[in-house]
Amino acid sequence: MSKGFASNYRIVLLGAGILASFGCIGLRLLDLHVFERDRLISYVDRARRQITVQTAKRGDILDARGDRLATSRSLIVLGVDPQSLVKADEAKWPELARLIGMPLNELTRIFTTKTRPLPERATVSETEAVDAADAAEPGPSGERLIRWAKLSETVEESTYEQINKLGIKGVYGNRTYTRAYPHNQLAAHLIGFVNKAGEPAAGIEAFADFYLRGQDGWRESEKDGLRRELAQFRNREVNATAGYSVRLSIDAAIQHIVEQEIEEIVKNFNPAKVSVIVSDPHSGFILALGNYPTFNLNEYNELSKEEMGMMRNVAITDVLDPGSTFKIVAASAALNEELVTPATRFDCSIDSIEYRGKPRRFMRDDHAFDHPLTVSEIISHSSNVGAARLGMLIGEGKLYDYARAFGFGEKSGFPFGGEVSGFLNPVDKWSGVDITRIPAGYSISATPMQIHYAMATIASGGMLMRPQIIRQVTDSSGEVVYDFTGTIRRQVLSPKVAGQMARMLEKVVSSEGTAGKIAIPHFQLAGKTGTAQKLINGRYSERNHVGSFVGFFPASRPRVVVTVIVDDAKVPNGRIAYGSTVAAPSFKKIAEQLIQYLDIKPVIEPGRNLLVMEGGRR
Repeated sequence: MSKGFASNYRIVLLGAGILASFGCIGLRLLDLHVFERDRLISYVDRARRQITVQTAKRGDILDARGDRLATSRSLIVLGVDPQSLVKADEAKWPELARLIGMPLNELTRIFTTKTRPLPERATVSETEAVDAADAAEPGPSGERLIRWAKLSETVEESTYEQINKLGIKGVYGNRTYTRAYPHNQLAAHLIGFVNKAGEPAAGIEAFADFYLRGQDGWRESEKDGLRRELAQFRNREVNATAGYSVRLSIDAAIQHIVEQEIEEIVKNFNPAKVSVIVSDPHSGFILALGNYPTFNLNEYNELSKEEMGMMRNVAITDVLDPGSTFKIVAASAALNEELVTPATRFDCSIDSIEYRGKPRRFMRDDHAFDHPLTVSEIISHSSNVGAARLGMLIGEGKLYDYARAFGFGEKSGFPFGGEVSGFLNPVDKWSGVDITRIPAGYSISATPMQIHYAMATIASGGMLMRPQIIRQVTDSSGEVVYDFTGTIRRQVLSPKVAGQMARMLEKVVSSEGTAGKIAIPHFQLAGKTGTAQKLINGRYSERNHVGSFVGFFPASRPRVVVTVIVDDAKVPNGRIAYGSTVAAPSFKKIAEQLIQYLDIKPVIEPGRNLLVMEGGRR
């Protein structure tokens, strides 16, 4: 008798099929939960885990009085998840485009582009897929879904509030910080800048990056299939720590005075380069440093390849023959070795002299002298012959030692990279005429920074100081983390000799000196003019000069040292660009403003008439 469909054979076959199906499911579950468990859990964790970085705010750079020279501005990086956009929000797109300054057609293109092609390779590894998860997810065959497209990276906080009020689903932003320089080009070569990648470049930004950069925070949590954070699964969170603020010795007001005067020099003389340095002689702290050419810190990325040289801090990277400003070395050495007094006289009318058994010709002086000059007059009249005779008196070895002691031929210790050592040959490499050239500031090259601190050695009482620019490092609450003090590199002269040199240099700014026209009654200006021919194609040029004036005041109790160096100035009517013409007047104008700003009191000396007559030769 037939049993119909439910025959024993069919029942067995059906049961076997069901059993095999459950067996396959069981084997697959076994594979997923046992054999492949660790690999798959790792993949799911990577896909679901969300690590959100909280960018730390970079510390401020402040001037000596607390004015911000560099700060961090909070901005929003705005983006969109095209997959989350809804039709109902399309009417709000024009207003969003207006708020972020983007053409509506460009915004529409970004919003409606929902996929991108997969890479040309046939497959994408799991690691690559996870790494790209924040930007895209697997989509239709041959394409990948776009889950993040950047709209703007410079949205202000106030603008972001208005964007949020629009309520466009899928549009969101992440907070970040960008560097801003409120004074644009002020002290550009000292401050440096932070580039688009967040990397500090040059200046304090690079040197003090350890203090300024802060520590980023982060938050680890999970996200759902719509990329929304599941706050209940937030398991680790580290808050960002803001960077420390760095307070400089630079005074923005003095820096402004310096840069205004540089602009005047450029307008009047169209030089190739200018450097002006102002410092405290007793601590070595720099109060201002300006260069020409310069650049705007907020527009550093707009410089062409040819303009990149504007970023160079020529005060420490470029060298020049110091010329007559170097004469302080020979005079100081002879006084310190007690070989002369300020009143010792030398015949400076001769053309040559026998030295170590050989005749040596002197560099000519601009003016003939009809009487022997005292050491004081050699400085005030800037005699090349007199400087050479002082150099011969102390000898090559001592002259070299004192030049090194004053800081020539070695880096000054200025804290930024790029500083060069200048050029000072050891004695065994001197030519036969170097003993007549080096005392007058030739056959030697130096940076403006070296020249400045050599003069500051006299103003400080004989001590060579290390250039300093950072005064304090403070935390976000204003507590001092580190306090910097002045550093003495070495004692070069006795205080007595430094005082003698100061009085001799004061005569430079008098009716008998080369800078008599810049005298300021009752304020004891002291300094030295310098005019050096430039070395062009291996020969000293008769038309190209470096004019300089380096000095300090008041001479009897120095408060500030000021250096003005003008490279290749174009003086009207083809005249020589003497230091007394292109640099000394700027020294005076800076000094007059510093007297008022720093409240420097006049020096009244009983029985002495300080109203000097105008005069001077160069």
